[in-house]
Amino acid sequence: MHFPVYRPRRLRRTENLRRMIRETRLAVDNLVYPMFVMPGEKVKNPVGSMPGVYQFSVDQLLEEMKSVVDLKIPAVLLFGLPRRKDPEGSEAHAADGVVQQAVSAVKEKYPDLVVITDVCLCEYTSHGHCGLLQGHEVDNDSTLEVLAKVAVSHAESGADIVAPSDMMDGRVAVIRERLDETGFDRVAIMSYSAKYCSAFYGPFREAAESAPQFGDRRAYQMDVANGLEAIREVALDVDEGADIVMVKPALAYLDIIRLVREEFDLPIAAYNVSGEYAMIKAAAAQGWLDEERAMMETLIAIRRAGADLILTYFAKDAARLLQS
Repeated sequence: MHFPVYRPRRLRRTENLRRMIRETRLAVDNLVYPMFVMPGEKVKNPVGSMPGVYQFSVDQLLEEMKSVVDLKIPAVLLFGLPRRKDPEGSEAHAADGVVQQAVSAVKEKYPDLVVITDVCLCEYTSHGHCGLLQGHEVDNDSTLEVLAKVAVSHAESGADIVAPSDMMDGRVAVIRERLDETGFDRVAIMSYSAKYCSAFYGPFREAAESAPQFGDRRAYQMDVANGLEAIREVALDVDEGADIVMVKPALAYLDIIRLVREEFDLPIAAYNVSGEYAMIKAAAAQGWLDEERAMMETLIAIRRAGADLILTYFAKDAARLLQS
């Protein structure tokens, strides 16, 4: 297979030839659309650092869902902004909490849409950390019961999948146990298994109003330098009952997605996070790159690395392009 006998360019010559031998396929079925819901009515607040992304009240969220369904995007991931915050994040599991209201409303109007809910406390706690505090430290084990209550409250509202993103040790096992005990054995768990303490979350903290009031999250989110640790984290979640495992962020961690893909046969999700989205939007606004091409190249790279599902704020734009 040496030149001039083998000429790889022969199969790159036309678009149809390129299509015929394309190795990686990206489809609308691979996309999950993250959305932010907040209290109130007729609220659609733009997120300054994430052009095209909004905070919605439940009524406006339902309006937005029509375009999601029309584009055949199969699933959404809901994040909630509470009416009030307290040290325990108690509104996260309130029966009338904003996510609980949103899930019920969405499932009533669009029963076939898969609704995934983020299970964490950072948006709900007055200190902005993902668990309960003892002093200035997040206490792992006392946090687990609260996370389980959140997951059950989401399931009671109609969530199809709960997605713990807190990175507490053992939370998948406790959530699975509580869901099964309360009759929600059919509700799946998509665990943020390898979630790194990343600088690329910056714009999300504006959207979710979840920045920590002191310190950072390095004591519970993963060190960006570690790869093999991700395998251990995923293995723990698989053993504890996760149905889908996630790597977050995606673009700077394609090697981790590949490692996980080679080691496990469960569905793998990857989160194309806010900073990755914002960088492309900002560069495109300056005319420095082609937004559509950069978006598709990014999503295809995540898929090529081994992700089955891609959580991305580009979901609607990508779906339009894929169906055009």
